[in-house]
Amino acid sequence: MNKLFRPLRIATYNVHRCIGRDGRYDPERTLSILRDLDSDVLALQEIRWRPDDALHILNDFAGRLGYFAVPGPTLLDHTGHYGNALLTRLPVGSVRRIDLTVPKREPRGALDVRLDSDQGALMVVATHLGLLPSERRAQIRQLLGHIEKKSTVTNVLMEDLNEWFLWRRPLRWLYSFFEATPAPATFPSGFPMFALDRIWVRPRQRLRELIVHKKPLARKASDHLPLRAVIELGEG
Repeated sequence: MNKLFRPLRIATYNVHRCIGRDGRYDPERTLSILRDLDSDVLALQEIRWRPDDALHILNDFAGRLGYFAVPGPTLLDHTGHYGNALLTRLPVGSVRRIDLTVPKREPRGALDVRLDSDQGALMVVATHLGLLPSERRAQIRQLLGHIEKKSTVTNVLMEDLNEWFLWRRPLRWLYSFFEATPAPATFPSGFPMFALDRIWVRPRQRLRELIVHKKPLARKASDHLPLRAVIELGEG
């Protein structure tokens, strides 16, 4: 009898510090969207939290939604930490923080997390790339070299790519590495025209569905819309 494999739901979301298009700071609104996404793994960008507070926003989100939180700060100061994070329902096997900072530019980084499931291991890289084309070229080269070394398992790259133009080299490299992948528009959230947020899966056939979360609340809560995918780690 063939084993049945449950599809996994994964999502990436730039939460814009929980500040909506209306200029209002509203973590509860962001929390509602994360709950609605109902994903096994969530990659977050532009999240800010207070490391000295037992109920800081990252742990608060994780506790209330039943996740384990993996922080990946890129900016740290006395007012709080800021950067990437991963929320996961799957057991965490290992965590590595990759420095993607380019000299004289805003610090950037990626979370490289091994997740374990009854269907096998899943390597997730979550990141937010730089604003300049030269930054992104260097960062994508570094990330693809890193992922290539772990090609024996399913690899997922979830990111705010910050790439506006389809013909730029970083996108060509990504399509070559991960194969052709849909790129629905996620930015700006009120009237999305650009595919800044991406989910890439290798092997490509494990990606079953890719959709933008377009509910009215999501159009207000951030300048980006969440992107959600369904993947299968089983045979095929």
